[in-house]
Amino acid sequence: MKIRSTTILCVRYKGSVAIGGDGQVTMDDTVMKAKAVKIRKIFDDTILTGFAGAAADALALFDRFENKVEEYSGNLPRAAVELAKEWRTDKYLQKLEALLAVADKNHSLIISGTGDVIEPDDGILTIGSGGSYALAAARALISVKPKMDAEQIVRKALTIASEICVYTNDNLTVEMIK
Repeated sequence: MKIRSTTILCVRYKGSVAIGGDGQVTMDDTVMKAKAVKIRKIFDDTILTGFAGAAADALALFDRFENKVEEYSGNLPRAAVELAKEWRTDKYLQKLEALLAVADKNHSLIISGTGDVIEPDDGILTIGSGGSYALAAARALISVKPKMDAEQIVRKALTIASEICVYTNDNLTVEMIK
């Protein structure tokens, strides 16, 4: 049974960063939950996190990531690289099926179990089944709606993605830091 469970979008725009996710959890062709929360603030609300993939796996990774952030005193890139290294080499962690999106005032990163730590060139990142739709919508909104802020762009882009991707809904959770 393939689990498809989210769209996460992070936008860095005009001095702020916002991350949002939908609330849908799907197994095969059945919506199992409509109001899941896949976004969190950590490290005294200075770091935003979101996940896509198996919930239990992502929560285990959240805990490990939070420990890395504490260990490296909030240095997001260092914590991300150290988690990616551990995730890739630890036999238990290698089995985890999830992706993490993380952001602070200066960096937006995707962390994967293959050792990838990716920072997008344009300040927009997505993970999950509706990620391509949300990415396209966010880029379009930035190009035509310059008066919107990062949070408004995330909300609108995720709503657009929810109208296209059957694994994404419009029960949104969005967090922002300036």
